[in-house]
Formats: sequence, C-alpha cells, structure tokens
Amino acid sequence: MAASLFALLDDIAVLARAAASSIDDVAAAAGRASSKAAGVVIDDAAVTPQYVQSISPKRELPVVWRIARGSLLNKAAIIVVIMLLSAWAPGVFPWLLLAGGTYLAYEGAERVWHWLHSRHAPKASAAEVLERPAADEDKIVAGAVRTDLVLSTEIMLISLASIDADGWGMRLAVLVVVAVVMTLAVYGAVALLIRMDDVGLWLTRRSAALARSIGAGLVRAMPKVFSLITVVGIVAMLWVGGHILVTNLAEVGWTGPHHVVVAATEAVGGPGALTWIIDSALSAVAGLVWGAVIVVVVGAIGRLLGKPSLAGEQTH
Repeated sequence: MAASLFALLDDIAVLARAAASSIDDVAAAAGRASSKAAGVVIDDAAVTPQYVQSISPKRELPVVWRIARGSLLNKAAIIVVIMLLSAWAPGVFPWLLLAGGTYLAYEGAERVWHWLHSRHAPKASAAEVLERPAADEDKIVAGAVRTDLVLSTEIMLISLASIDADGWGMRLAVLVVVAVVMTLAVYGAVALLIRMDDVGLWLTRRSAALARSIGAGLVRAMPKVFSLITVVGIVAMLWVGGHILVTNLAEVGWTGPHHVVVAATEAVGGPGALTWIIDSALSAVAGLVWGAVIVVVVGAIGRLLGKPSLAGEQTH
C-alpha cells in the first residue's frame, strides 16, 4: 500500500513538472509571438480611443468594456478559423490579409475624407454629446469591433507564424495566451488613458502644491493628447493597411509595390530607424491611395443605390 502511494505521488510529481514545463514553454512562445505583433498592438491601442471621444464621459468605460469583449470574441473566432485553415488551406491567408488591409485602408481614407469635409462644420455642443442615444453607442461599438477584427486577425496571424512548436495543442495554447494578454494590454491602456483627466481633477483637489500642479497639467494636456491620438489612429490605419497590402500582394504574385518600397529604403540607406520611417511612410501612402479608390467606389455605389455621400454623413 505504501509503495503504491509513493508511486502515485511520484507520478503526480512528474506530471506537475511536465505541466510546469509546458506552461513555461507556452509563456515563452507567447512572449516571442507578442513581440513580433507589437507594432500592430500599438496601432490597435492608438486607433481605439478615438471611438469613445464623442460619447458621455460616464459611458466611456462601459463602451470600452463592450469593445474589449467584442475583441475577445473576435480573437476566439479568429483562432478557430486560422487553426483550421493552417491545417487545410494555408494558401488563403494572404487573400484574407489583403481583404483586411483593404478594409483598414478604406477606414483610414474615409476618416481623412470626413476631416477634409468637416473642418468648417459646426461642432456638437457638450449637451448634445451628453444626450447621444444608445443607438449611437451601438454604432460606435460595432465600428470599433469591425476595425478590431482586422487588427486582431493580423495579430493572430503574425503570432501563428512566430510559433516554432509543431504541436497543434501548443500552437493553440500560445494563441489563446496572446489573445488574452494583448486584449488586456490594449484595452487596459485605453481605459487608463481616457480616465487620465479624472485623475488630473482628483489631483487638483489634493493639498500638496505639487499634486495640484501635476493635476492641472494633466487636465490641460489630455485634450491635446486625444487630438494627437486621433491623428495617430488614422495614420495607423493607413500604415498598417498599406503594409498588409504591399506585403501580401507580393505573396500572391504582384511584387511591384513591394519592390518600390524595398528600392526606396535601399536607396536612402542609413540607420534602421530611418529605413523603418521610409517603409512606414510609403506603406501609409499606399494605404491612402488604395483607400481613396475604395472610398470613391463605395460612394459611387451609394449614389446608385440612393444613399447619401460620405461628405454628407457625420463622422463616426
């Protein structure tokens, strides 16, 4: 009886060590995969705050939570699909990414179009913002979740390509960890960012002069920060969308745009940071050009169907 008990305990210890080793392997692989997708994650964090700028402050965190929940559902569906496709039809990935890149380019170009046509339009008053109906929130969440679907697909595909393990279970475990960590990181940062003005107001009520000074600085800075984030978010859509398009057009056989980008970066030379800037700028231009084409096509189709043009719609 004692021998059997010790044998059982020994087996449990072996299983525990194996489980701990597997957890370490998953964590390490997830860390490597996350680092490869960091650029897209930064873009995701830059794009998201602009969706909650026009809603009541009391509704900001609930809306961010709804978007985060939608992002987790997106990633869950994406993991299922790409795991199946990686086994049965890996050749479809470049075409999926081309569709996603087109959507991001269209979103970015559409926002540039709206900005150009709304520079002199009257802004909504504070009362109008506070009185926005729930339907507007639904549209905001739906738009954010659609954009997140593309960015999450890119994150998951980059992560899958970065996993060295051959085992199906290991790849699945790593993707699940990446999905959860990335979502918490992005939307946690967004939630913190949009509440920084409240932190500033709280600090202005403290007795310490330094705290009041820091609080006042935060309150003054946050509108400018959000204006900057809006610009960064639009540029991020165009940059990531253009980069996806250029890279995956080469994957499916049209290497012209990719050769142009490579030739430009090689002609300039210089440090890696300069190469990255040139590559990103050319990708953003490619995204803007292709997105503008899609905006024109969508606008023409809308006019044929009797829908209002983009110039007549409000920004979303």
